[in-house]
Amino acid sequence: MNTTGSTPSADVMAMIERLIAFQTVSRDSNLGLIEWTRDYLAGLGVKSRLTYDASGKKANLFATLGEGPKPGLILSGHTDVVPVEGQAWDSDPFKATIKDGLLYGRGSADMKSYIATALALAPQFLAANMAAPLHFALSYDEEVGCIGVQGLIKDLQELGLKPAACIVGEPTTMQPIIAHKGTHRFRCCVRGREAHSSYTTMGVNAIEYAARIIVYIRQMADRFAQLETRDYGFTVPYTTMQTGLVQGGLAANIVPKDCKFDFEARTMPGIDVERLYREIQDFAATLLPEMQKVEPNAAIDFEWLASAPGLNMQESDAVVQLAAALARNKPNGAVSYGTEAGLFQRAGIPTVICGPGSIEQAHRPNEFVALEQLVQCEAFMLRLMDPEMQLPAAKQA
Repeated sequence: MNTTGSTPSADVMAMIERLIAFQTVSRDSNLGLIEWTRDYLAGLGVKSRLTYDASGKKANLFATLGEGPKPGLILSGHTDVVPVEGQAWDSDPFKATIKDGLLYGRGSADMKSYIATALALAPQFLAANMAAPLHFALSYDEEVGCIGVQGLIKDLQELGLKPAACIVGEPTTMQPIIAHKGTHRFRCCVRGREAHSSYTTMGVNAIEYAARIIVYIRQMADRFAQLETRDYGFTVPYTTMQTGLVQGGLAANIVPKDCKFDFEARTMPGIDVERLYREIQDFAATLLPEMQKVEPNAAIDFEWLASAPGLNMQESDAVVQLAAALARNKPNGAVSYGTEAGLFQRAGIPTVICGPGSIEQAHRPNEFVALEQLVQCEAFMLRLMDPEMQLPAAKQA
């Protein structure tokens, strides 16, 4: 198998093309990809365990290759991708296109190439009779708040299965990443009273009260930027907050009754996000008496939409050292974006992030991964079959 040339093996390329063709945008079902993967693995004699969302239209997949008393290693990735509408693509985003040493397609970097490489090498993993099992974990709805993997982890805990470690294959240019920020998303719904715009005093303008809360969130963000202790391992070395979506109003001449907005916090390790959330709620509560003087039923409601804790590993940790040996690359500190890795770590599974491609290409039109990165990823996974490439914990089991 080719792992030293300028392109990955034909099996890996074919698998990447297959996975990119599944249009697994987060708002849609991922069952096409999941069920195809289940059937592919079943053809190799590998059973898969699926955990579904409440609708039954999305699922995680967990599969174990090999067996033995030693705890195994998870290769983990999310199957969902972000939308392509409104983006200026030069090729079909759901058809892998190769040009000038780059493979274009939605999910090529984030992060179907990693998943595809693992799947393509499954026959070799099985034939190698590895000393410890190898697990594949494929999740849904990572892009909208790391939602699906939480059900997968809960299922593993209920089964009493505790793997030795996990490698999440987000795009890191094949450099092991040991820390990232926590990601927390919230929604605020403001209810006021409609009125004709010539009689504003008879209404309660939901947009304007929402704006006051949004400004307060901005002021909190400024406070973190000015006062929080810096950690220059992160590109943005402090906690950030921002409002990303606002919806409200019917017409310019109607005092709006309703407004809702979504906001997020990207927290540094050690930040108490519940305290941060309470501070915003406490500020909103100070606005209610003024609103309810005009409209007794006026209200401000909050919803915690999603939360993924940060990752905080050490370079000396066994899984970090393993990933560095597999990648032949030194650990590269921290990143500001969030991943599922923090959830695995919180569940007691040591985790590192390492995968092909650059996060700078993720979510953009003409998303791509360099073929050279795919070659490195394939070599990384092939080294897993080397008996010397074992976690110390597994060797001692």
